[in-house]
Amino acid sequence: MKETVGKACVVVAALLSLVMAGSAGFAAETIKVGVLLPLTGSMAKFGEIEKRSFDMAVEEINAKGGVNGKKIELLFEDDTGKPDVGRSGIEKLISREKVPVITGGYASSVVAAAAPVAQQFKVPFVICTGATDDVTEKGYDYVFRVNPTASEYPNAVKSFLHEVATDVKTVALLYENTAFGQSSSKSFEKDAADLGLKIVVKEGYQAGAIDFKPVLTKVKAANPDMIYMVSYIMDASLLMRQSKELHINPKMFVGGGAGFTLPEFAKSAGDAADGVYSATLWVDTLPFPGAKEYSANFKKKYGSETEYHGAEAYAAMYVVADALKRAKSITPKDVRDALTKTDMKTAFGPVKFISYGKKTQQNKLDTYMVQWQKGELEGVWPKSAATKKYIYPTPHWDKRK
Repeated sequence: MKETVGKACVVVAALLSLVMAGSAGFAAETIKVGVLLPLTGSMAKFGEIEKRSFDMAVEEINAKGGVNGKKIELLFEDDTGKPDVGRSGIEKLISREKVPVITGGYASSVVAAAAPVAQQFKVPFVICTGATDDVTEKGYDYVFRVNPTASEYPNAVKSFLHEVATDVKTVALLYENTAFGQSSSKSFEKDAADLGLKIVVKEGYQAGAIDFKPVLTKVKAANPDMIYMVSYIMDASLLMRQSKELHINPKMFVGGGAGFTLPEFAKSAGDAADGVYSATLWVDTLPFPGAKEYSANFKKKYGSETEYHGAEAYAAMYVVADALKRAKSITPKDVRDALTKTDMKTAFGPVKFISYGKKTQQNKLDTYMVQWQKGELEGVWPKSAATKKYIYPTPHWDKRK
């Protein structure tokens, strides 16, 4: 009996050894990539659309042979939209998971906290969304950014004001008191000065406010030609609903990207979303390779629309995979060296990390303007990217059909 039990134990031990060996072999055949995103909390909608885009990109890459025959394995860390959590998350990916590269990075405040950690430990961090300008102005050689900076978001809005909305002379500027909001508002102030626009109201607010009517009452009294807002999804929706309730009627409502381009904005704001413009970094009608396919496949796979945040994440994953394929070895330094030589076309646009102004390892791209028309987000500017003609000026609330 003892002999039988002993033999059984030997067999079990042997099987366990085989399983462990197999697991180790599988692990050796995968390349781990860290991804930092807000998967819970107030920014979870953005995290969801970006996570889905990362997952979709990796499925496609792995189906085509992965990285030189090895599959990519994504390790997601939920930063909850908070800088301290993001810092801990990137430390975990580097110290515990030993990833050779990290991507993601949605909220500017989180990116500002996480980037120095990546630089300190010398692990490349490929940012896909966090836009505060100074992240790529610190001379970091392990930090790269795929998306344009906050100061570049309004470029298409500026050209629209210069060429079409030439009768806009006064502006109300509303922004949330976050790194992204403050950076965006400062850059727009400069743009307004360059265009000869007078800012008649400038108000920062705490994100997640439950009532904007005190602020909007000031705006109504000032009667600006344009209202420019830098807000995430729930604030953006409430601002528009309450603007309608107060019958505020500028020539233009303009969002500075962020919450104004998500499908949930139109659902939450209802008909108050109609006519609202927004700066954006991407529309799927742009002549970029795979842009239309990405958009169509996302909708087919997840049953919902994507937009520029998703496209950023999708492209960032392809940029990381491209660098991994070209790297001399799968080590942080060699992956970093490969990233510096990136020069590729993606569904989000061309990606090449360059230095200009104070910025280093920053991708430079054009920006665009969209407008909500009858529940659909249409590209309206520049004309080369337009899917529909812009509606300007925005009709008064009581004259809309």
